[in-house]
Amino acid sequence: MLTVSGVAGLPEIREGDDLAALILAHTSLVDGDIVVVTSKIVSKAEGRLVAAADREDAIAAETVRVVAERGSVRIVENHLGIVAAAAGVDASNVPEGHVLLLPVDPDASARRLAERLREVAHVGVLISDTLGRAWRLGQTDAAIGAAGVRLFEQPERDADGRPLAVTMSCVADELCAAAELVKPKDGHVPVAIVRGRADLVGDLDLPGARSIVRSPDEDLFRTGG
Repeated sequence: MLTVSGVAGLPEIREGDDLAALILAHTSLVDGDIVVVTSKIVSKAEGRLVAAADREDAIAAETVRVVAERGSVRIVENHLGIVAAAAGVDASNVPEGHVLLLPVDPDASARRLAERLREVAHVGVLISDTLGRAWRLGQTDAAIGAAGVRLFEQPERDADGRPLAVTMSCVADELCAAAELVKPKDGHVPVAIVRGRADLVGDLDLPGARSIVRSPDEDLFRTGG
């Protein structure tokens, strides 16, 4: 059975805070758990809160490529290869005149957190962020950092035994989306524990979430071909 539980009671995170210690103080982990952490608190702990009189300047500094633009809305590729609105620059729940940038290396952040949490239990870690979807309204959380988690499932056959040639589920994104259901934006619950998918928890040298980003040579929409 799959269960998803929010970790309540965490304090406001500030630069230098020990996220692993705080998580362990507010929940009990068991082998096979997957800990889903909102990127915002990782960024806060890592000192990614920066003064920015103009949010647009901060977005421009994080932008590698403008993918689409209409009026004041810009969809861009940032330094992590993530395509998102505003390059992932966040001005919500931060002091006036400041913005919060994404972690410099979310996979490395996830690995450091997983190493600490594995002193208690054999768990995996996902770092999530809210992203839009092309051709669909609304946003959902997706994995931008990962450590010790198998990111994809690729069944070979359907229920009738027929071969499946192109089906590959990004379970990392699915778990982050499920975790979002117990981490409401206004609920001060930035961490969730997914239990029941221990089969996805593996070695820390498994590929990180950067491997989810489609490479340019496979991106049909980059060239229009």
